[in-house]
Amino acid sequence: MPSNKINMAVNGQAVSAEVDSRTLLAQFLREDLKLTGTHVGCDTSQCGACTVHIDGRPVKSCTIFAVQLEGAEVTTIEGVAEGGALHPMQAAFKEEHGLQCGFCTPGMVMMGLDIAKRHGGAPTEGDIRNELEGNLCRCTGYHNIVKAIAAGAKAMAG
Repeated sequence: MPSNKINMAVNGQAVSAEVDSRTLLAQFLREDLKLTGTHVGCDTSQCGACTVHIDGRPVKSCTIFAVQLEGAEVTTIEGVAEGGALHPMQAAFKEEHGLQCGFCTPGMVMMGLDIAKRHGGAPTEGDIRNELEGNLCRCTGYHNIVKAIAAGAKAMAG
């Protein structure tokens, strides 16, 4: 198997590893780094459960090879909370009941963070629903997820 040495930062920590050139980022995060908060729900980039941030932008980690991320900064759901306290977006998901089984929640939170970053404290319901199009929840009708992202964005701005 061909392998490559990669160097990146994951959740603010330097990571250096030898990986097979065919290793997907989701696989690398879960299997090599044991960061299992990044979920793989479909293996086809349809569900968004594997969404992480790469250099500040949301990316479905099942769509990119780990070797493509030389020098990149990767943030997973594990890197969002600070000092044991939930990030305001995570707290909003809890307060607004924006989860049921929780499988899609890491990807939804990561998308919510990006929506809040780009729209400030007041993304519209339409903005949120439109931008969540690539993130699927099989449990809910999205109503509480949308409320959670709106509340999280407001908390982040204020």
